[in-house]
Amino acid sequence: MSDEERDIDIESDDDESLPGGTRGELQFASQAEKRAHHNALERKRRDHIKDSFCSLRDSVPSLHGEKASRAQILKKAADYIEFMRRKNSAHQQDIDDLKKQNNLLENQIRSLEKTKYTGNFAAMTSNNALLNNKGSSLMEFGGSGSDTSDSETSNSVRRKKLKT
Repeated sequence: MSDEERDIDIESDDDESLPGGTRGELQFASQAEKRAHHNALERKRRDHIKDSFCSLRDSVPSLHGEKASRAQILKKAADYIEFMRRKNSAHQQDIDDLKKQNNLLENQIRSLEKTKYTGNFAAMTSNNALLNNKGSSLMEFGGSGSDTSDSETSNSVRRKKLKT
């Protein structure tokens, strides 16, 4: 080994002893800092989970303001999600039924307007009979049994159906 190489090797050994202690102490400080940083990150993660559970608890109506374990919160949240799915499904079915009912009524209106312009009274009387049949089936949805015109019956049924 040349003198130059020995000087470089000695200088690299000197770098290990930095101000404030030896290399081992520096590693210890570094390890302590790493541990403290890791602990802070873990605390932050746990706080985030805790806040998320609190938020979930506040989102479930049956748990508002109650103190509940995490297992209870998850169970009630799952029950509430299932309840809302069934409710949404029922509402979607109602929407589909109302769309079908609207289409039927629109077709009846078109056929009545067509018979009005063509003067075809035979077709009009058959449409009136059809309307009366539909009106009686619409009565099941809450229409009144009194003698009213078909348009009054369909309007009241429509209003009552929309209110429920």
